[in-house]
Amino acid sequence: MNFTIEREKLLRPLQQVAGVVERRQTLPVLSNVLVVVDGETLSLTGTDLEVELMAQVALDHSFDHSEITVPAKKLLDICKSLPDESRIQFVTEEQKLLVKAGRSRFSLATLPANEFPNLEESTGETAFTINQNYLKSVIDRTGFAMAQQDVRFYLNGMLFEVSTNRLRAVATDGHRLALCDAEVQVEVDDPVQAIVPRKGVLEMAKLFMDMDADVSVALSANHIRVEGTDLRFTSKLIDGKFPDYQRVLPKSTDKVVLSDKDAMKQCFSRVAILSNEKYRGVRLRLERSSLTTVANNPEQEEAEETINVDYDGTELEIGFNVNYLLDVMNVVRSEQVKIQLSDSNSSALVTDANDESALYVVMPMRL
Repeated sequence: MNFTIEREKLLRPLQQVAGVVERRQTLPVLSNVLVVVDGETLSLTGTDLEVELMAQVALDHSFDHSEITVPAKKLLDICKSLPDESRIQFVTEEQKLLVKAGRSRFSLATLPANEFPNLEESTGETAFTINQNYLKSVIDRTGFAMAQQDVRFYLNGMLFEVSTNRLRAVATDGHRLALCDAEVQVEVDDPVQAIVPRKGVLEMAKLFMDMDADVSVALSANHIRVEGTDLRFTSKLIDGKFPDYQRVLPKSTDKVVLSDKDAMKQCFSRVAILSNEKYRGVRLRLERSSLTTVANNPEQEEAEETINVDYDGTELEIGFNVNYLLDVMNVVRSEQVKIQLSDSNSSALVTDANDESALYVVMPMRL
């Protein structure tokens, strides 16, 4: 291996690939990045056996085919530490990779490329193309509701459901649910479901930088693959059955509250200061044209605030985890938020007042 590249061209793709590499690995080669030079293309690949990311960079000249694996974090730290205008030369020498830039010289241990694992290809794909910004928006509006390390392993990720001309993303941790729809050009006989693990979702969301560009998404029995101009991201899927989220969506909500989103968010944030640190419960008291939020804690302290809302129903008192409400307020896009309720024991349905492509369900708390 012998090639030269500008630091500026190498740094960002190397950061992206190193992001999926786990530092503590049972297999030493999984701490490495696979470096492949083929003609005028440099490919960098990182994997943890669940998620794989390959980034490609155009080289200034054509070089002979060669491949090697080197420690991902060390190579990234070296590139970060070099001056901005550096040109970096990579040369293999016996079992080492020499990295030279100006008067700096580093010798890195390597492992053979044939030891580097590949996520196997799987057949039977459902494929469509979507704008990067659109896909990132769908992930951002639902990802906060994914479970973390739940024993119900199928909740530790996001459901992607593809039906004709629609992509739907759903996430839930059993206490709240987020759902967002996007229009895509695709035809399927029956809806296709895939549960993408939490790490895969988070890494995917980090990739999108050229927001005007499209990416192709392919779902197969075991994998999701997202390909852009110079990136190919692959993640294994969670092998499990996602709960029937349709059953969770409140149906008979006869009480509708419309409010300024920022006013409600600030009210919740202030009152939350004196809520119980562990349970984060607040009481919402709805009366005609007003919403009063109350919080108490074990120190007998109390916070209360009333805001004006558009509400013309009967009086209702209901408890919620205030963090769940604030998470929703953070992703609602418009200035107005709509909350639909039925009684004090039923879940709330929260939507953007002007856009129902995303909806949120929050279970009540007994206080």
